[in-house]
Amino acid sequence: MADGHDMGERAKFREMLEGTKEDWDIIVDHSKSFNKGLAKRVLNHLRLLDGDFGGFPIDRLEHSLQTATRAHRDGRDEEYVVCALLHDIGDTLGSYNHPDVAAAILKPFVSEANLWMVANHGAFQGYYFFHHLGLDRNMREHFKDSPHYEYCAQFCHLYDQAAFDPDYQSEPLEFFIPMVENVFSKPVNSMYLKAMQE
Repeated sequence: MADGHDMGERAKFREMLEGTKEDWDIIVDHSKSFNKGLAKRVLNHLRLLDGDFGGFPIDRLEHSLQTATRAHRDGRDEEYVVCALLHDIGDTLGSYNHPDVAAAILKPFVSEANLWMVANHGAFQGYYFFHHLGLDRNMREHFKDSPHYEYCAQFCHLYDQAAFDPDYQSEPLEFFIPMVENVFSKPVNSMYLKAMQE
């Protein structure tokens, strides 16, 4: 059932107005099983960045691995490293708003500071190149009153903008799989949380 294709027992309603507790118990049971495969689905989506260079010196997957590896080797905690790994996962579907996509995926599982960092890293990363595109490199200053401003600026300076080195030896994706599985096994912020708890 974890792949979402199991027909199994299904709800009987034709519209939600007709739904019963029994219907929703069935749906919740299916959801609990399906949710156990979330980390695997996220990692599969991240793999879509493999071979996508977009003109950069390294492909987008290697950039993600390099960012996460640098954070890990710098002693950052598991949640932070997973955020570093997934910060650009939205590149494939959110070409114009990739930080929003990554933040939406991570939101149920990470702290406010890490979520803010991922959601806003695009504007902060722009400090390093926006002026070459005729954009305002100081766009990040719109966020100067946020308590997470320095946290995000540090992420971009230490890890994100520095992670385009073809000679850097990153950890392979397999190294990070247990971290991703661990973080995605413990939702802390979701409107569905109470219903989904075992």
